[in-house]
Amino acid sequence: MRVRISTVLVGLAALGLPLAFAGTAQGHGYTNSPPSRAALCNQGVVTGCGEIQWEPQSVEGPKGFPAAGPADGRICAGGNTRFAQLDDPRGGGWPTTPLTSGQTFDFTWRISAAHATTSFRYYITRNGWDPTQPLTRAALEPAPFLHVPYNGARPGTTVTHRGTVPAGKTGRHLILAVWDIADTGNAFYSCSDVRF
Repeated sequence: MRVRISTVLVGLAALGLPLAFAGTAQGHGYTNSPPSRAALCNQGVVTGCGEIQWEPQSVEGPKGFPAAGPADGRICAGGNTRFAQLDDPRGGGWPTTPLTSGQTFDFTWRISAAHATTSFRYYITRNGWDPTQPLTRAALEPAPFLHVPYNGARPGTTVTHRGTVPAGKTGRHLILAVWDIADTGNAFYSCSDVRF
């Protein structure tokens, strides 16, 4: 009887160990409106995405953007080589969300683990940027078009920020959302392809 109980306990421990570590992913949020590249991979809308399809919330990299943070060409993946597929422009072929220049829009994040937050910031590409090239700082407007300070508060599991999309935009663009964490050296990066 003692051997049987020990065998059962060892078996349960072996089953439970992977489950105990399954929830310890380091990343914790992504935009789903407009859907980010990570969200599109997770939903199976886009294939050939590598690991990001299972971890859309994990695009975490150094904060301080644009003065610091991920290098040019690695911004959409937060500088994380595991998710380099997010930096691949796919010839300008990522699916887009239709927007109207100057419209009010609700930008939504899905958050799986809340952090004390400095702010959420939203950048957009300049007119004339090349959607067939990886994202660079020079391709973005220099200032965010929407900045939402949090002053160290923790967001909920769904966060929506209402903002006005810049006027004068036409054609394909990319919106970069940056969630700055207050109590770590990191931020979360989320790229969404849109069309005006």
